[in-house]
Amino acid sequence: MRAALALARRGLGSVWPNPAVGCVIVRDGRVVGRGWTQPGGRPHAETEALAMAGEAAASATVYVTLEPCAHHGKTPPCAEALIAAGVTRAVVAVRDPDSRVAGRGIEMLRRAGIEVVEGLLADEAAEINAGFLLRITTGRPLVTLKLASTLDGRIATHSGESRWITGEAARRTGHLLRAENDVIMVGSGTAIADNPDLTCRLDGLGERSPVRVVVDGRLRLPLTSRLVATANDIPTWVLTLEDCDATRLRVFEDSGVDVIEIPAGPEGSIDLTQAMEALGESGVTRVLVEGGAHLAAALLRADLVDRLIWFRAPRLMGGDGLPAAVAFGIDHLSQTPRFERVEIRPVGDDLMEVYKRL
Repeated sequence: MRAALALARRGLGSVWPNPAVGCVIVRDGRVVGRGWTQPGGRPHAETEALAMAGEAAASATVYVTLEPCAHHGKTPPCAEALIAAGVTRAVVAVRDPDSRVAGRGIEMLRRAGIEVVEGLLADEAAEINAGFLLRITTGRPLVTLKLASTLDGRIATHSGESRWITGEAARRTGHLLRAENDVIMVGSGTAIADNPDLTCRLDGLGERSPVRVVVDGRLRLPLTSRLVATANDIPTWVLTLEDCDATRLRVFEDSGVDVIEIPAGPEGSIDLTQAMEALGESGVTRVLVEGGAHLAAALLRADLVDRLIWFRAPRLMGGDGLPAAVAFGIDHLSQTPRFERVEIRPVGDDLMEVYKRL
């Protein structure tokens, strides 16, 4: 199952709206088939593993990180394929909450006389597909806020200088995070100030660049920006307020940008909860937020940050520096968003901390 989990991780960022699944087929103590969900969500992991195993799948044990699908879509159900291949035992990490599956795949296997074992390494499997599971159960994707700061939480000098607070190793890790997410999101202020590419620039992973999303309530993003200039090559979405300037909207769309109109929240800015639900409706399962301080604060205020990945450089800047998040209305400790630290490790000279929302 650990091998299947490792295979599943290969699909992160490239298989949405489908889950990232890994499958290993074992017969007589030997691995005869292995597979993972392919880019775009198909073929499924079980299909890939069965193709490798061939006739050796008969009487074999299948280890799969998510319940095999039970519905007819563009491909036949994986549960039927496993039955037809003659496997005799299936070890399933977690059930699929999709209403089209939701235990039906496991029931199909059992009715065919296949022994099914559930729950092996369930927590690890659920974490890999946390975005898919969240979208199915709540309608919105998993949101990870990535921050790179000094030890005292400053992301730039008072003049806006931020390149580079963290070192090369941390930046490379940040690019790997981009490859593992469906969407990378920034606020319009960051997009205007930094004029970023928001691509994955690791060797061999250039094609894994996520969809680029800018939260821009007033369509302030310059048409000359790199994001707009490359929108025909790399999917680029702008989330803006309803009833925006129709002429400017058409110009963005003519440039290859998809503009998604979102209702305003109580304060007149984009309702981020509805924005995330709109992304979920588009099939997005994992969102990586890279800035800036206003967007970070708004997401924290809306209780939309599920994971926090914080790179801390061994520097101090003091009160002159810009904070990782601007004020978002905290008067009492009881109002603060709380997280559980699940990982901490050095990355070059910097420290990487990973937190999960409580």
